Amino acid sequence: MKIFLVSDNVDTAMGFRLAGVDGVVVHSEEEVVETISNLLSDKNVALIMIAENLVELCREWIYEVKSSAHTPIVQIPDRHGSKKSASVIIGEYLKSALGVSL
Repeated sequence: MKIFLVSDNVDTAMGFRLAGVDGVVVHSEEEVVETISNLLSDKNVALIMIAENLVELCREWIYEVKSSAHTPIVQIPDRHGSKKSASVIIGEYLKSALGVSL
């Protein structure tokens, strides 16, 4: 079982690679959807990490997949830090997944 990173930043991907985490660098919504779809079908992937900036490209699709996939998808900040607080991110996810606003 392995962890996989989907990033939009070469520096972030390189840092995770030094820690033993494989990953790809993508920049478009189509690349994100294709990459995540392929990773979800790979039984060797136990966790998918995706950069916050990429989630912004296809937020609804990502949240839909997160709520139904067996493989966890975790949103991470890039090397410059998070643009939103954790409580805002969790609130948006709950609203999208459950229709509950906090």
